[in-house]
Amino acid sequence: MRILFYLLSIVIANVVTAAFAPLQFGMFIVPMGTLLIGATFIFRDLVQNKYGRAKTYLFIMTALILSAVISFILGDTLLIVVASALSFVVAETADTEIYTRLKLPMAWRVFYSGIVGGFLDSAIFVVIGLSPLGANILPWEAVPAAILGQIIVKTTIQMFGALILNQVHVIQQKRLTLE
Repeated sequence: MRILFYLLSIVIANVVTAAFAPLQFGMFIVPMGTLLIGATFIFRDLVQNKYGRAKTYLFIMTALILSAVISFILGDTLLIVVASALSFVVAETADTEIYTRLKLPMAWRVFYSGIVGGFLDSAIFVVIGLSPLGANILPWEAVPAAILGQIIVKTTIQMFGALILNQVHVIQQKRLTLE
């Protein structure tokens, strides 16, 4: 189920991004799919817990191919697909490696690795995919707000995910002590 949730969250993020206009919160611009991207990092961490780091990279590659195909089918330009794929690979790799190396409780590893992954995903995609350097969808003046808006949303999702995972851990520990 973890793998399914991981892959589905990526596909749904692509579909939602293609189907709905970005949200604007003041100066911040946030594609609708961003609401799910923070969750993909959490699902990836859960996959890694169960299957290990090596197999997780196979699932990341599967997700990358699936994401690129879906994006292209939904009408994204080749430049957007490439920017999305590059940001995905870099962010997922960073998240995986940081998560692996942190010697903290799972909730903190999910939170910290997700923050880095979310930052990299946002910065790379916006600069390479949306800025004048890429598809020229956003002017340079809007790039920082687009990056920051995505980082805020992804970090918030990571925080809620980490809090939920922490509560699950606390409940499991209480059950173990009662047995």
